[in-house]
Amino acid sequence: MIALPRDRMDQVVKRFDMLEAQMAAGVEPDAYVKMASEYAELQEIVGKVRALRSAEAEAADLEAMLADRATDAEMRELAEADLPAVEARIEALQHDIQILLLPKDAADERSAILEIRAGTGGDEASLFAGDLFRMYERYAARQGWRVEVVSASEGEVGGFKEIVASVAGKGVFARLKFESGVHRVQRVPATEAQGRIHTSAATVAVLPEAEEVDIEIRPEDIRIDTMRASGAGGQHVNTTDSAVRITHLPTGIMVVSAEKSQHQNRARAMQILRARLFDMERTRLADERSESRKLQVGSGDRSERIRTYNFPQGRLTDHRINLTLYKLDRVMEGELDEVVDALIADHQSKLLADVENG
Repeated sequence: MIALPRDRMDQVVKRFDMLEAQMAAGVEPDAYVKMASEYAELQEIVGKVRALRSAEAEAADLEAMLADRATDAEMRELAEADLPAVEARIEALQHDIQILLLPKDAADERSAILEIRAGTGGDEASLFAGDLFRMYERYAARQGWRVEVVSASEGEVGGFKEIVASVAGKGVFARLKFESGVHRVQRVPATEAQGRIHTSAATVAVLPEAEEVDIEIRPEDIRIDTMRASGAGGQHVNTTDSAVRITHLPTGIMVVSAEKSQHQNRARAMQILRARLFDMERTRLADERSESRKLQVGSGDRSERIRTYNFPQGRLTDHRINLTLYKLDRVMEGELDEVVDALIADHQSKLLADVENG
């Protein structure tokens, strides 16, 4: 059986009951919203804890029945038949509770900024960057998330040299954060007359969206330039005089937003800038906690090659967890859950091992 922190479980249930009582008694609307949010977060784990206690009581009754010499043969036979299933239920609930009690990344529930840049491989890298963006767009649609392009620089023959988008929805960062890194493609480019397989790459960065309270940007630390945006055309690029470029002077970070409205561009560019500064601060803190870096899937370094998309073989390989799937066409259509779930499970197993060795 798994050793669970019973005192922690008791604290969670006590907190849940207290929130329930306070909400029922009536509180100010703002306080109620905050309490309701915490209550909803605790609901799943409290349900599991109560189910575990019920199953443990059931197992104790069955064991007592088996230990009692006065138990008749028929009842003993029923108890012996039921006990293995109850014990299996207890083990499954203990595992679920362990996962739910793991330290949470505070950014997991946030929306995210998705940045894709063509790497080595020229035109083919731009085409692949476009394919990756469409893959994430389709995945987002399956999740009920909203994708809005902030800026895009199109490739000469299609795709994107660079594209930045906001992905809005509940838990976006939790499911996309392990996508950061170098994605490599192996296929025969449409421009290749000899039918030879080429290898090219694109870099993906996923940043949690930051609120103004997370990152303070002083007016004197930024320079804002308005300019004409130009692109190769297409659905994601608007030629306009209202493009906005914001430069963060202390770090040199530069952000461009080139949609139709200058006011909207300024807001979008500030949104991206906050996300990048927030990501820098998260990375700095993670580097200081060097032990926790070992828990990440891969090193978290965006120069790390994380995945290969082999089109001739219809194969996707994630090198961090040695996962290989022979359904690349479906993955490119946005069926990413199997990959994402495997990455999250691997991350959780490492966190569990760290807690147990802790």
